[in-house]
Amino acid sequence: MIESRGVCKRFGSMAALAEVTAHIPKGSIYGLVGPNGSGKTTLLKTIAGIYRPDAGEVLAAGQPVWEAPAVKGKIFFLPDNLWFLPGSTLEEMAALYQGVYPGFDREEYRQLLGVFPLEEKQRLSRFSKGMRRQAGLILALSCRTPCLLLDEAFDGLDPMVRQKARKLLIREVESRGLTVAIASHNLRELEDLCDRVGLLYQGSLVLERELDDLRESFSKVQGAFPEPVDWDNTGLAILRREERGNLTSLLVRGRPEEIVKQLEGLRPLFVEALPLTLEEAFVGEMEALGYDYGDELSE
Repeated sequence: MIESRGVCKRFGSMAALAEVTAHIPKGSIYGLVGPNGSGKTTLLKTIAGIYRPDAGEVLAAGQPVWEAPAVKGKIFFLPDNLWFLPGSTLEEMAALYQGVYPGFDREEYRQLLGVFPLEEKQRLSRFSKGMRRQAGLILALSCRTPCLLLDEAFDGLDPMVRQKARKLLIREVESRGLTVAIASHNLRELEDLCDRVGLLYQGSLVLERELDDLRESFSKVQGAFPEPVDWDNTGLAILRREERGNLTSLLVRGRPEEIVKQLEGLRPLFVEALPLTLEEAFVGEMEALGYDYGDELSE
């Protein structure tokens, strides 16, 4: 388990993180989401022990991460801006990581080369952005660390390769209890992958929930009503309402079956619950908390 306790980090006068307390359960895939500049990368680098927190602490399996090489060796951080030795090949980078991470698995490395067919003797500088991202994933998974931190993990990957990467992460979580944290500003990237999500906004963790719990907290429903409805007096916790003629669409706090039952009391021509996306659930939760930042999370 990875845990940050009241972590603060400043860069000059800017507070990048403000008392962030987060819990990443062992063997889970944790989605860290938020607008660009919200502090996601800073938090991942602090968890990895790259940044020293100005206040608070980060623990991995109950042990402090900062200035603890043995603990850091159990965490692999794959940044958004990938770095490789100048002029190096994938084969040479694999040899480098094998010397740094005692759990590096050569057999796993060879198998991953079969999944992502890259030329290991070609210079990485000649790789495209997507190919470099694949190379980074090969190295990260080959190191076999108990914890993997990914910053914009799927950026630059085509849809087929993204699907492969997702399946590999799920396989590692299920087979050996790998703990994964993925930072992204794009909720659609994480919707079918994460067990738990945390939302950073202006350096603060304003929300942390199990994904299923978050989805079940809201309902998206639509119905047609023959007469105008006084929505302010229905007793529903309506967060958003759109009307097109007799058709009304609602985002409401509460479970779908309960909301539909209440709306049936208004004698609609029809009413139905619709699938709720992670993006809609997050926006609903944040609007309920008083935050309003439009479509920043759906870029």
